[in-house]
Amino acid sequence: MFDDFYGLDARPFQLTPDPAFYFESLTHRKALSYLGYGLAQGEGFVVITGEVGAGKSTLVAYLMATIDPQRLTAANVVTSALDGEEIVHVVAQSFGIPVAGHDKASALGALEAFFHDEARAGRRCLLIVDEAQNLSISALEELRMLSNFQLGSHPLLQTLLLGQPEFRQTLLESEQLEQLRQRVIATHHLGAMQPGEIQPYIEHRLACAGWKGNPSFDPAVFVDLHEATGGIPRRINQIVNRLLLLGAVDQRENIDAAMLSQVLDEMSDDGALPASASQEQASVRRDTIPAAEIASSPGGASFPADAIGAAAVAELVEAALADRDARIGELQSAILELAASVQTREEAPAASGADEAIAELRDELAKATMQAARLETRLAEQERTLRHTLTMLIEWIESGDGQRNVA
Repeated sequence: MFDDFYGLDARPFQLTPDPAFYFESLTHRKALSYLGYGLAQGEGFVVITGEVGAGKSTLVAYLMATIDPQRLTAANVVTSALDGEEIVHVVAQSFGIPVAGHDKASALGALEAFFHDEARAGRRCLLIVDEAQNLSISALEELRMLSNFQLGSHPLLQTLLLGQPEFRQTLLESEQLEQLRQRVIATHHLGAMQPGEIQPYIEHRLACAGWKGNPSFDPAVFVDLHEATGGIPRRINQIVNRLLLLGAVDQRENIDAAMLSQVLDEMSDDGALPASASQEQASVRRDTIPAAEIASSPGGASFPADAIGAAAVAELVEAALADRDARIGELQSAILELAASVQTREEAPAASGADEAIAELRDELAKATMQAARLETRLAEQERTLRHTLTMLIEWIESGDGQRNVA
């Protein structure tokens, strides 16, 4: 209704993910960089997490629209609570593979044959698993086993896992998923949009639908929208849909804060008001991109220049941390030598001045131990500083508008 009133060509705030309306906020730009890096490696797992409605599916849909199907065969799985055997059959179905039997062995055999055929045809295979937080541990282990398929030394399957924040915690904390964790080559938590991104987001989506400036918006609307939604795209879409509907009903060409307040009250009464995200976002751990993996990428694939810059910074940080470990190792070796010397002196026959020498050695050992503790504390603080600096540099590097090409 409101699209006709405002002369729009499409519905700009539909809830279904549509890559045509993709908006690159800062957090989406970062996620796209990590996705580009991960896909360029052509193996292992890439993990993207985020709140419900943060835009994970839209991000992946946009990425998939940029990928050459002659070089990459992708399959998408939206999971329910699947166990290990069920996930194998679902993966086979997602790739369009007919499975003769209903047993897992038949499905695995069909998958392996399919992956081999694709590799011989010069295509890589990518499995996208949405709502990964619903998977059982056994299903995740089966996905890890699928990543073992190889043609010579060439991996046949790469997996992209999308999930809500609790999946990230499961992945980090489960003792049963240690082997899977070791195969995660890139990970990113998709956060909320910043307050200053709300207006560009709304105007971008309107422009994609043929917006010519009608309706206009008071600046206060964008501020109030961020407060009401926490910067989560789907929540913004829900509210702006209702806001434009109210504007069309009242034949308003300008949307103001009073109209937004009315919509929020109505949605609250209807139980349709999306809960606002906390302004204090929980801090999330970001794994460093292994710099050693930057030198080459399978199949000549390219990835974002900002990922290269981030990896160069990561390499410097890792070198500093390696130097730290070497220094601690040398000090620990010296302490062990002192301890052995004390034990030797204590076990040797008593001699003139032996007790005094042992006492001196014990003093040296105590001092060395205290020095080691102080050094370890100081170097731990340096590590935190380096990690923080790395994060800031990555954010600075990724704020550029470089080309992002993935295989």
